[in-house]
Amino acid sequence: MKTKNNLFTYLKRYFQYDKFKTGQKEIIEDVLKNKDVLGVLPTGSGKSLCYQLPALMREGTTIVITPLISLMIDQVRELKIRGIRDVVALNSFISWRDRQDIYTNLSKYKIVYISPELIQHNLLLNSLKKLHINLFVIDEAHCISQWGHEFRMDYLRLKDVITHLGNPPILALTATATKEVQDDILDILHRPQAVRHIFSVDRPNIIFSVESLNNEDEKLDRLINVLSRFRVPTLVYFSSRIKCELVVEEIRKRLPYLRASFYHGGMDSLDRLTIQQQFMNDQIDVICCTSAFGMGINKQNLRQVIHYHFPIDLESYSQEVGRAGRDGLPSLGLVLYNQADLSLQKHIIHQRFPERDSIMQLEYFLLQNKRKEYHSLKSNLLTIVRNNEIHLQFLHYHLEKHGIINNNRIIEDEQCIINFINDILLHINIRHKTKTNKLMDMLQWLQSKSCLRSYIYNYFDSNYENLVVCCSNCGFSIEDWQPIEAKSIAESAELNWRRKLSKLLLTGV
Repeated sequence: MKTKNNLFTYLKRYFQYDKFKTGQKEIIEDVLKNKDVLGVLPTGSGKSLCYQLPALMREGTTIVITPLISLMIDQVRELKIRGIRDVVALNSFISWRDRQDIYTNLSKYKIVYISPELIQHNLLLNSLKKLHINLFVIDEAHCISQWGHEFRMDYLRLKDVITHLGNPPILALTATATKEVQDDILDILHRPQAVRHIFSVDRPNIIFSVESLNNEDEKLDRLINVLSRFRVPTLVYFSSRIKCELVVEEIRKRLPYLRASFYHGGMDSLDRLTIQQQFMNDQIDVICCTSAFGMGINKQNLRQVIHYHFPIDLESYSQEVGRAGRDGLPSLGLVLYNQADLSLQKHIIHQRFPERDSIMQLEYFLLQNKRKEYHSLKSNLLTIVRNNEIHLQFLHYHLEKHGIINNNRIIEDEQCIINFINDILLHINIRHKTKTNKLMDMLQWLQSKSCLRSYIYNYFDSNYENLVVCCSNCGFSIEDWQPIEAKSIAESAELNWRRKLSKLLLTGV
């Protein structure tokens, strides 16, 4: 392993940088010492370098768990443009034959990107077990936390994967995590003694603005008015897929010179990837999207992040608004707030958990099917949860966690089943209250008359820069704002592709 004195040499060699951004060097030094590390760095601060540089400096393979296919593809592409070829992304777009070939040659790669779902496949796990894994990276680590704002069941199973792979050192990275979420991440990973590198999540170039509107018509009119003022790359976030699509149609009708499209989890994965790449290449001005869009997106000139529906908590808001202004130029985070939106968010919280009557039906079902094969009964469980796949995954995880499913069979101990039902009802009740409390924190921020910047960063116990005009409560007005506008779509796209072609020719990729 190379010493830390060589860090700047390798930083220049592989990435052509002369210095580290805040937090990178400290994290990398501890990673090179094989320590378990939790890193909390603001969006746009170069978290990926914290594992990419150590991976290139050492023998062995670095595994990177990341939740989005598009993020994997972007990371691999950027590394190959830099001349770093021994990287690969394993995802559903790869054919079975190509995937088999990659499995056979895994030892040739320095960095392997994998989704949290795919890494649990036995064939891949057994192939990885044969490697010398020098680091296990969990990107977007807030997804691990049951108190976090992106609850994904497969992230909770990563601790078992890590154990199966011989407990390599861990690097967990995220852009936003309260002390509670930090503790939860490390507790679930069984790494309570991990070194924590927590840096300010403040982004002083982002201006916060909240506007209260009386009804839906006013909100739509205001959105159209804001979009008409500037032609800049913009994300507009929604909590409803249907509303997302309807508003795009309104934008196209009222502002036909803007290229607008929608993006949400109900779309085909290839369509989503196409829309994302078009936005990255400046071929789309405005994307109306749900929270499914944006995680890990590294678009430097994203100038506006508008929330048509306010998010469910401040963690989500900080993640989403933090995608603006990665180039350091002034950027806007605007929330169009309507009191009626509160009912929508309460409904979303309610929908995240199975109903009490479904849990009681589950108890009867388990007691009636003791010792039977679990997988043959999954269709019955899906009926119990009213064909809600998310609820089914939620229950499946907890059935495994509490030992109600053992060797693919439902246990026969009636008291254990009864205790499980009581525990899961309590668990749902606690989580529901936690989510509701976080929603109330979000609502208080929206209604606050004090500085919006100080409020949100105090919530994260994070230092922040005191600015003269930083938010709508401190004198900022959109009417007075003059952002750097985008070049024409055609011109931007042409320059972008010329730049990429130049890099390809120079590196020989």
